[in-house]
Amino acid sequence: MVINTVFSVMAYDYPAKKLSVYLSDDGGSNLTFYALLEASNFARYWIPYCKKFKVEPRSPAAYFASGSNPNHYGETTAIKKLYEEMEDRIETATKLGRIPEEARLKHRGFSQWDSYSSRHDHDTVLQILIDGKDPNATDIDGGTLPTLVYLAREKRPQHPHNFKAGAMNALIRVSSNISNGQIILNLDCDMYSNNSLCIWDALCFFMDNENGHDIAFVQFPQGFENMTKNDIYGSSLIVIYNMEFHGVDGFGGPLYIGSGCFHRRDVLCGRKFTKDYKFQWKKDDENKIQKSMQELEKETKPLASCTYEQNTEWGNEIGLKYGCLVEDVITGLLTQCKGWKSVYLNPERKAFLGVAPITLSQTLVQQKRWSEGHLQILLSKYSPAWYTHAKISLGLQLGYICYNIWSVNCLATLYYSIIPSLYLLKGISLYPQVSDPWFRSFAYVISAKYIYSLVEFLCSGGTILGWWNEQRIWLYKRTTSYLFALIDTILKTLKFTNVTFSITAKVADEDVSQRYEKEIMDFGASSPMFTILATLAMLNLFCFAGVVKKVIMDENFRLFEEMFLQLLLCGALVLINLPLYQGLFLRKDKGKVPSSITIKSFILALLACTSFTFLY
Repeated sequence: MVINTVFSVMAYDYPAKKLSVYLSDDGGSNLTFYALLEASNFARYWIPYCKKFKVEPRSPAAYFASGSNPNHYGETTAIKKLYEEMEDRIETATKLGRIPEEARLKHRGFSQWDSYSSRHDHDTVLQILIDGKDPNATDIDGGTLPTLVYLAREKRPQHPHNFKAGAMNALIRVSSNISNGQIILNLDCDMYSNNSLCIWDALCFFMDNENGHDIAFVQFPQGFENMTKNDIYGSSLIVIYNMEFHGVDGFGGPLYIGSGCFHRRDVLCGRKFTKDYKFQWKKDDENKIQKSMQELEKETKPLASCTYEQNTEWGNEIGLKYGCLVEDVITGLLTQCKGWKSVYLNPERKAFLGVAPITLSQTLVQQKRWSEGHLQILLSKYSPAWYTHAKISLGLQLGYICYNIWSVNCLATLYYSIIPSLYLLKGISLYPQVSDPWFRSFAYVISAKYIYSLVEFLCSGGTILGWWNEQRIWLYKRTTSYLFALIDTILKTLKFTNVTFSITAKVADEDVSQRYEKEIMDFGASSPMFTILATLAMLNLFCFAGVVKKVIMDENFRLFEEMFLQLLLCGALVLINLPLYQGLFLRKDKGKVPSSITIKSFILALLACTSFTFLY
């Protein structure tokens, strides 16, 4: 997956001598280095093949899987065979957990792992695998190859490494000494480039003589190649990417979302915007002394040390901002507060495609991190509610705040998921009766909200079933991810816990993948989040069953008129939880709800219903 991402950008339709690709391996794995070494050899064949036949996409795995190569069968078969041989060597080394002795002896880079202790304790590993300035670094057709660099920054247990932001800042410094490209594209390891021309699209904005001088970054949406038709976990975020981001783009630019983004290097390095600023594209490299790869590596290594940033503005005024779980969003916000603008570009052909979470657990963990980070921004001194006043437009302020208050929504959602159903069971009305004139107001708000939501989703390219799945995930996120995010943020604000960074898994077992492709929800993990979801589902089921029993046994059909809105809400919650009830009671596969959670949720829901009945 990682090297396919590397191939997709190495093969950009762009002059190779102006292109440099850096891989930041925060795990510091010699297996990743070996994979990149294999990739550097295969690139000699893959890049000229792509340019000769104008291949799209330029990730080999995605290209061969698409089957879009009928006109040059012979050459395609040959290049595919080379790719599969490389893939076999990498997978064999990974399964064995060691590097082939031949490769270890052949390349000096592996010696840097002799002093390796663990992924949390090791020296800087920096290797220039291809030097684009070297006249001998050519592909099989004699064309220039892009520079390719492997970096594992130094890590020590006693020094904070600042997660993704720290890795990005190390890359910014290292790349400035090796290639110093004026435009930086950052990509997550699982997000390959799906369009070899998107680099030109971004440059059109930066190089616009009239309007390009104030643009700091160009953000593309994140697309996903493994998305199912009805998007069972709501991971595509199609309304955000196809509606909301276009809206904030009109107020000064979208949020920086961490991947698929082109930046000006000098803006990332702290330059403040001035109206008379004019970007100089020409660099004076004529008098620059050319150094060997070994000299460059030795000179550059200290820039990736864990002590380099001490007593500097890195992580504050320079580079990505530290101390926030969504370091990308706060970095983009502070950039815009300095006077810079951003651009949102959403072409018909997706520029980048990645891997979406394929289990409910992965989805909820990812959403917890995002919502917790956004709330951290809202409560920080850089809050869009006050810090950004008069620095960015009011529309953009409100755009940020909408995302910043995600986790606070858990309080209202939990209330509406519990209280109306319990009062329904007790026979106490909370809302106007159908005959009450005020009922029309509730009916209008409910119907207008959901009709608008459905139309918006369909206009964004979704399906009706996809919208229904989105409503379910909306409920699940707000009653679990956002709740835990709110609690963790409060605890961290009170200094009871420290900031942690949860990584979303990118690889899954075969049976998990099969359930995802069939759009069957996966509840197989033992998680406190699933206990909450199952308890709420059980509680609403008990309440709904209880009131139906009352209607049938007592023939009290007036309940439908007196408590219609509560019946509607409780019924909707039962209906939307049907996949969860299947996981609790009917399914036998590994994706069912664990028995321990089923028992706990049953007892908790029963206690809540009986206790409320006795108390009231």
